[in-house]
Amino acid sequence: MANKEITIPENPVSHFLFSSTRAGIIWLLVRLYVGYSWITAGWKKVTSPAWTGDQAGTALQGFVKGALAKAEAGKDVTGWYANFLEGFVLPNAKAFGFVVAFGEVLVGLGLILGLLTGIAAFFGGVMNVSFLFAGTLSTNPILFILATWLVLAWKNAGWYGLDRWALPFLGTPWGRDSSTGGRGVNSRQL
Repeated sequence: MANKEITIPENPVSHFLFSSTRAGIIWLLVRLYVGYSWITAGWKKVTSPAWTGDQAGTALQGFVKGALAKAEAGKDVTGWYANFLEGFVLPNAKAFGFVVAFGEVLVGLGLILGLLTGIAAFFGGVMNVSFLFAGTLSTNPILFILATWLVLAWKNAGWYGLDRWALPFLGTPWGRDSSTGGRGVNSRQL
């Protein structure tokens, strides 16, 4: 007996939020908020000597040492993450300072411009989780939740942005409508 695949239809709310271009305006607002948060935080780091200047890495060293102190006190930082910070991040603080500073700016730009939105949101979420693992609460929980939603909405979150043209150019997720001579988006797929 052959196994038949069972297709579970998408519920209307999920379809609207994660597949409909009409929800793009919602994601535009989320993108602008999260992107602005990242780009302002990153720009402060990029222009700070303690992150990327002549004292590069000193700000990150202070952050990591604070996280390690929390771990030693048994607060907020798990042992495995403290080991990662102490054994890998701290010795490479200068390089990580540049990665964090410029990574925040790039995530912010990607989200604000709506360019490779899902990828930008994913890396923003990775940074949020890294900061949370290091015991920093701040806005990280809400930014992580919003980044996760943007990752889920990768197909339509950049509709009001550069993804509207970049994703079809890359071959995903929208097909071309043959009735428009390959110039438009196939509305049956949206």
